[in-house]
Amino acid sequence: MTADVSTSEAPPGSRPHARPRAPLGHRIYHSFILRRLLRSLFVVWVVASGVFLMVRLLPGNPVDVYINQQIALYGKSYEQAAAEASNFFRFDPATPIWRQYIDYLVGLVQGDMGTSIATPGVTVTEKIAQHLPWTLYSVGLALLISITIGLILGMIMAYRRGGVIDHAVSIIGSGFHAIPNYLLAILIVVVGAVQLEIIDYTRMRGNMSPGVEPEFSLRFLSDIGYHATLPMITYILTTVGTWALIMKASTTQVLGEDYVTVAKARGLKESRIQTNYVGRNALLPLIAQIATQAGFIVGGAIFVEQTFSYEGVGLLLFESINTRDYPTIQGVLLVVTVTVVLANLAADLINAALDPRIRLGEGGAA
Repeated sequence: MTADVSTSEAPPGSRPHARPRAPLGHRIYHSFILRRLLRSLFVVWVVASGVFLMVRLLPGNPVDVYINQQIALYGKSYEQAAAEASNFFRFDPATPIWRQYIDYLVGLVQGDMGTSIATPGVTVTEKIAQHLPWTLYSVGLALLISITIGLILGMIMAYRRGGVIDHAVSIIGSGFHAIPNYLLAILIVVVGAVQLEIIDYTRMRGNMSPGVEPEFSLRFLSDIGYHATLPMITYILTTVGTWALIMKASTTQVLGEDYVTVAKARGLKESRIQTNYVGRNALLPLIAQIATQAGFIVGGAIFVEQTFSYEGVGLLLFESINTRDYPTIQGVLLVVTVTVVLANLAADLINAALDPRIRLGEGGAA
């Protein structure tokens, strides 16, 4: 007797237990992320290679700079200075440049940026780790304040076009934007500290006062805030007008969109329209610019930090260039590059997530 087993016949040409394919939108988004990652890695490699070659085009090498300094400052003979240099430096300028390049790339792949030439025994990672937090604190906090104030002023200017605030912020902001930050830093010292004597430049130099130890206390936080005041004022004054003008243009464009008119016709509260309809959509075009500026906070302070003797990454780069410390120069510029690339990558991914037309457009073109 044969058992009656009920079976469901699969349609012709179908594969049993086939996994459903991911939706087209997900496949396009994943492809978008992969392309962005590969592009970012390529940019980092190109910039790292370019920096490696450019620093070696600087006149003189670490050994020559050290010998010349010993002769000029201490009156030593060339033989004495050369003997000291041979004992002090492990860098050999006679090493073929292609060999230096290969060693450099192998070290980067292994996460090693090398050892400082100017301070033997100290790795580049250690030197950057000592200076990076100060730059992140001063420039990062100033950028946050500048963006916040600029966006608020920009919306006010857009809603009150032609008013006193609009004209005043446009004129003052454009004027400060036209001044390079290092020049404004010099003007602050010359005018505020030397001529008017309203700034105690001697006490405000450096990262913190003598005798103050790094700790989580009100004394330490207030002290580092006091010493970071002048650099932060410089960054804020040279950028806040730019953010205000950009936000004004973006908000003005959004105010003319149909969905804002419809929201007003529906009788929605003005506060809701300003936040959910105007503010959110006006910020979307600014995400990439904010991320780019955030990326430049690491290396955009070289001359400002040098002016105020603020021991951040900018001052480290300045001193490394003077001593031709190749590994440190390469390490600082590599950190700057990676920061900018990651910031732009984050901006691209955020924009693609908020606006599917970006990734769908690239997916269709691929």
